[in-house]
Amino acid sequence: MIALRPLLGFALVPALAACATVPREAVEPVEVGIIAINDFHGSLEPPRSAQRQPDGNGGEVLVPAGGVAYLASAVDSIRAKYPHTLTVSAGDMIGGSQLASALFLDEPTIGAMNRIGVDFNAVGNHEFDRGRDELERIRKGGCEQHTTREPCKLERFAGARFQFLAANTIEPDGSTMLPGTALRSFGSGRRKVTVGLIGVTLKETADLTSREGLGGATFADEAETVNRLAPQLRAQGADAVILLIHQGGYTSGNLDPSSCSNLTGEIRGILDRMTSEVDVVVSGHTHWSYVCDYAGLDPAKPFLLTSAGVYGAMATDIALRIDPVANRVVAKRARNIIVQNDGMTTTRGRVEPTELFPRFAPRADVAEYVGRYLEAAKSEIERPAGRIAERVFRPGGEAGRIGGTLGLLVADAQLAATKSAGAQIALMNAFGVRSPFNLTPDAQGRVSYGQLYSVQPFTNQLVTGTLTGAELKAVFEEGFDANQPLQYLSPSAGFAYTIDLTRPIGQRVTAMTLDGAPIDPAADYRITVNSFLAGGGDSFATLARMRDTVVARPTDIEALEAWLQADPPRAAPRDDRVTAIGDPTIVSR
Repeated sequence: MIALRPLLGFALVPALAACATVPREAVEPVEVGIIAINDFHGSLEPPRSAQRQPDGNGGEVLVPAGGVAYLASAVDSIRAKYPHTLTVSAGDMIGGSQLASALFLDEPTIGAMNRIGVDFNAVGNHEFDRGRDELERIRKGGCEQHTTREPCKLERFAGARFQFLAANTIEPDGSTMLPGTALRSFGSGRRKVTVGLIGVTLKETADLTSREGLGGATFADEAETVNRLAPQLRAQGADAVILLIHQGGYTSGNLDPSSCSNLTGEIRGILDRMTSEVDVVVSGHTHWSYVCDYAGLDPAKPFLLTSAGVYGAMATDIALRIDPVANRVVAKRARNIIVQNDGMTTTRGRVEPTELFPRFAPRADVAEYVGRYLEAAKSEIERPAGRIAERVFRPGGEAGRIGGTLGLLVADAQLAATKSAGAQIALMNAFGVRSPFNLTPDAQGRVSYGQLYSVQPFTNQLVTGTLTGAELKAVFEEGFDANQPLQYLSPSAGFAYTIDLTRPIGQRVTAMTLDGAPIDPAADYRITVNSFLAGGGDSFATLARMRDTVVARPTDIEALEAWLQADPPRAAPRDDRVTAIGDPTIVSR
C-alpha cells in the first residue's frame, strides 16, 4: 500500500516558477481559508464516544470532542486566521440525527448551522431520508407537514441561509434537482480571486434512502459529473475549484487525523478518474478523518483530499494561496482540528479535557439556541425504555460491516413484533445500526429511549413478505457483490449463514440454516425487514420483490422498545449466527 503524505505546511506548486519575472505586487497571492465539516448528523450535543488521538509519545489519549456550540467556537477560531473564508459541509448534515434534533425534524441543526455561518452543503444520502418535499422545506423554510412529525413546534422555521448543492442529482427531465455549482469571489481589483464549488452525492444514494421519496430522481456518476463541470467553472472565472463530495475512504496505521496512510475506499476509484482541474476535495460518508496529498498516488492530480470524521468532533482547516494573475492555486495546506470540549460522559465513562489539544468554549448564542430544543426533548430522551442484562454493540471501523450483538438484538425484536404476520426470519442491515454502536445499560440494567433512538433513528416500518430459499440466498449474495460496500445482514435467532469471500461473487453464501435445518431453495419463507430494505435499500434489490407483503403496525424502534420490556432483562444474543471466511476485518467463528 502507498502511504500518502499529509499536508500540514504550505505546498508550493512548482509549475508557477515562470511567474517569477512578474513584479511582486502583481503576484502577491490572496489567502482564502476553507473550514470544512461532514457527516454532522444533527449532533447538537457531544457524541457519546471520545476521539482516540496520538499523545506524542507513541501512545494515545482519549479527547472529549464535539457539540455544536463548541463546533461554532472552533469554526470562529479558524475563520479568524484568514482575510477571506468559506465554510462548507460535505453532506449528511441532517438525517440519522440525535433525538433532540430529529424530534424537531432537524430544524435546530439548520438553525445552528445558520448561526455558525455555513455557506454551502453538498447533499448526502441522509438529506433525502424524509423525501424531497421535506428537503425542500428544510432549504426554504415554512411549516408544511410532509412527515408524521409536526414541524415548527418551537418556532416558525425560516429555512437554511446557506446553499445546498447537488450536481449529480438528476430529475426525469434531465435537469438537476438542486443547483450543482457556485462561485464566490473575494477581494477587488487586481487582487480579486474567485472560488468555484461543485457539490455531489454518492451515485448509490438511491440505494441508501427511500426511493419513493425521490420522485424519480437518479444519481449520475460522480467523476463524470465533476469532469464536465470543473472546466465550466474555470471558464466562468474560477481561480480555484473545490469539490464537496459525499463519498469517502479509509486510512489505517496512524491515529493522527491529519495523516493519510494506506488510503482505500470508494473515493479512490472516483478520484483516479477525475480531472486535475480540482484543487481540493472535501469528502465524507465513511465517517473517517484524514488529510491527503493525492499526488502521492497520482502526480498529475496534486489536489488535497480531506475528511473531518463525524458528528462535528473535528473541523478541517484548509488554506489556499491563490495567484490572481496566474488564476490558480500556488500553495495549499490542511489539517483537522479536534473540537475539544469541556469534558463529557461517554458510554465508557467520564473523559476530561487534555492539555495536548486546544480547548474550545461553547459559543453562547448557539448554546442558548440549541438549549431550548434540548430542554424540550429532555423528557423523551431520558424516558426509561427497557432493560438488557449486558452491553450489546456493533463493531466500529471497517468491521462495522457486521451488525454485532446489537444488530442481532434488533433482528430478534423485529421477528417477535411480526410473528403474527407469519415471520420466520428477520434481517437487519448493519449500516442501519447507528452511533454510538452500542446499548450500555445502567446499574439497574435500564436503557433510555434516547439510547434506543441513537441506534434506530429512522422510524422505519416493518415489512413481512415471502421469498423462496433460492431468493433468500440471492439476498445475502447481494451484500457481497460489486454494487456496494460489503455488508452482513444480521439474522434473528434460529437462522445462521456462512459467507466465504474467497469464492467468486454470486457464490459466496455456502450455508444457510433455520432451526438447524438447511434452507430449501424451493420452499417459501416469511421474512421481515425494515421498510428501507423492503424497498431495495443498500442494494438488496431482491427484497423489493417479496410477495404477499404485510406492513406491521410497530415501527423498528417501537419493536425494539417492546422487546426490551421483558423481565428478567434480555440477555445479549449469542454472536454465532454469522460465519465469515476470508474477511480480514471479521474474526470468524
